[in-house]
Amino acid sequence: MLKFISLLIIILLTIEGLAQSEFSYKIMFYNVENLFDTSDDSLKKDDDFLPEGKYYWNKWKYRNKLNQIYKVVLAIGEWNPPAVVGLCEIENRKVLHDLTKNTPLKKFKYKIIHKDSPDERGIDVGLLYRSELFKPLNVEYIPINFSNEPENKTRDILYVKALALKDTLHLFVNHWPSRWGGQLETESRRIYVASVLRAKIDSIFTVNTCANIIVTGDFNDYPDNKSVNTILNANQVFDNIKYDALYNLSACLRKRNVGTYKHQGKWGVLDQFIVSGSLLDENNLIFTSLNDVHIFDAEFLLEPDEKYFGVKPFRTFIGARYNKGFSDHLPIYLILK
Repeated sequence: MLKFISLLIIILLTIEGLAQSEFSYKIMFYNVENLFDTSDDSLKKDDDFLPEGKYYWNKWKYRNKLNQIYKVVLAIGEWNPPAVVGLCEIENRKVLHDLTKNTPLKKFKYKIIHKDSPDERGIDVGLLYRSELFKPLNVEYIPINFSNEPENKTRDILYVKALALKDTLHLFVNHWPSRWGGQLETESRRIYVASVLRAKIDSIFTVNTCANIIVTGDFNDYPDNKSVNTILNANQVFDNIKYDALYNLSACLRKRNVGTYKHQGKWGVLDQFIVSGSLLDENNLIFTSLNDVHIFDAEFLLEPDEKYFGVKPFRTFIGARYNKGFSDHLPIYLILK
């Protein structure tokens, strides 16, 4: 009898665990480090990622890259893959099709939101979503036009208004201009992108001060940089929460001495989740908290850092050398309740 009761308790606990996992609503973001196909696009500078190019990018390497990304998505989901997956550094819609249709992710029937951006390298942002959990109502690609640098092209900001957990959610996916050429020398570009994003968010708050907003992406700036902290005005202090203000959940990750990207031996949080104040109210229909933002740093995503000690992201390339890894960034995810 005692054995039967013990077995029953184990079964009940297992069922409870599965139920909790089943209803764990996760939004994921991942900079996947140059997910290119092997075909030449005459309109983009993708020559490096051709079989005869700098990286000798071939079908085997491409297939391996797809398999690695799907493994990360499934690992983050545990029992239940993320409802929404934001991605950046993807070449086109084809790579998203191959990821969702030609890997085990096909079981979950992810749908795709993507549009080619004017970025000269041909890298875009995109979104995968499970239609039973996330129902888009409106999709907009917000262009970035530098008036003083018209020749400088970068990625659009992807904006999706959707129904999620029976409430309206406004989701922005970003990949801001890189620091290539120097952080200070390129800062004005990220400040401008932040101002464009802030204007769009203010227009949403004008209509509804209680709007549920999530901003995610690779900002190529840290939470305390001017673009994120001042222009976007993503607060790092969580006292006296206001519904129509933004709060940077990832700022607390930086304080824990963890990061999504390692530069010269130092971890930094370039990939972030920022939310409106309404989502920090547990009485809201949907909500989240400081404890619900995570960096996914599983061992298989890391390798020894022989120069600076510790570990670093297990990236695909080191210079032009194929390293067989996943990405130079670690993925992040947010749990909604």
